[in-house]
Amino acid sequence: MASLTLRNIHKSFGKTAVLSAIDLDVADGEFAVIVGPSGCGKSTLLRTIAGLEEIDKGTITIGETDVSRLSPSERGIAMVFQSYALYPHMTVYDNMSFGMKIAGASAAEIEQAVRVAADTLGLTALLDRKPKELSGGQRQRTAIGRAIVRRPRIFLFDEPLSNLDASLRVKMRHEIARLHETLGTTMIYVTHDQVEAMTLADRIVVLRDGCIEQTGSPHELYKYPDNRFVAGFIGSPAMNFLAGFVVDSRQDATTVRLNSGTTIQVNAVAGELSRDTPVTLGIRPEHLATGGDHNLVEAEIKLVEPLGSHSYVYLDTTDAEDLLIFRASGDFGFAKGDKLTMCLAADSCYLFGKDGRELRRKPPGNC
Repeated sequence: MASLTLRNIHKSFGKTAVLSAIDLDVADGEFAVIVGPSGCGKSTLLRTIAGLEEIDKGTITIGETDVSRLSPSERGIAMVFQSYALYPHMTVYDNMSFGMKIAGASAAEIEQAVRVAADTLGLTALLDRKPKELSGGQRQRTAIGRAIVRRPRIFLFDEPLSNLDASLRVKMRHEIARLHETLGTTMIYVTHDQVEAMTLADRIVVLRDGCIEQTGSPHELYKYPDNRFVAGFIGSPAMNFLAGFVVDSRQDATTVRLNSGTTIQVNAVAGELSRDTPVTLGIRPEHLATGGDHNLVEAEIKLVEPLGSHSYVYLDTTDAEDLLIFRASGDFGFAKGDKLTMCLAADSCYLFGKDGRELRRKPPGNC
């Protein structure tokens, strides 16, 4: 096992900057998940760690070793790809053992390593099969097994579950979590899937346009986003945003006037904000409620998505930048065209300044 340290990493393709001034520390044994929109540099960052892409500037340290200019084979890493990258003419056993054979390991060492990995991943009965005889999940487990037998210092995963159907992704997600708990090896995992990030990560790294926006535990990023981008990216469905202006700002609360003229009180400790300062108010779908006697917004239902245990209700209001999303109970009894009065909980509202930075809130009180 080993820690990973990235310092001032820059990477460009031609004149296009893909990674800019990346600084990141991943502790020994930590499970770090890198998320961000398409094209933000997630996979490129992973490939630079692996040595599959050369960095233009900066240093990559694994443990105590500067590996910035070392070849992939010298870095002590193993990478699991989205496409599995299995040899179609080889059996599961041969695919898993191929890297060890190339490295000159003895037959006894190979047999021991493959059997242990196969037992861990539930592949023992499949060792004589070829990839075409396997399901998608079995192929992915084979690719993971091939990485395990190399006993790497760091595992790298590049969207390994994106080719699987929904139910299989859930099962494989559980298996990867169990694998990390069993092996205790440092893992760095790239995904676009919110659920994977929130359930697997010890720490999430949010990337945008080649720069790190914020790092922290899933709880920290969800509850205390540094800026509007992180607030809107972490969470599914996304946070609701409503544009407005400051009416009054005190040390313990800020009053915001929305486009409709409605005023909302937010429990924020942002300091003094001058009157008419433009701000964006944010609130998550689960923090909206029907009725109430303050912080009210009038809306019309445009769509109801019943999901069994709960429903997502999409609401049209002049105050929201897009349709307002409300998480309702599974037996929600309203329909398209109905009018609702929504209450925004003061303790659960966020405020973002013109620069997108989140204006610090008071610690939530009892509701």
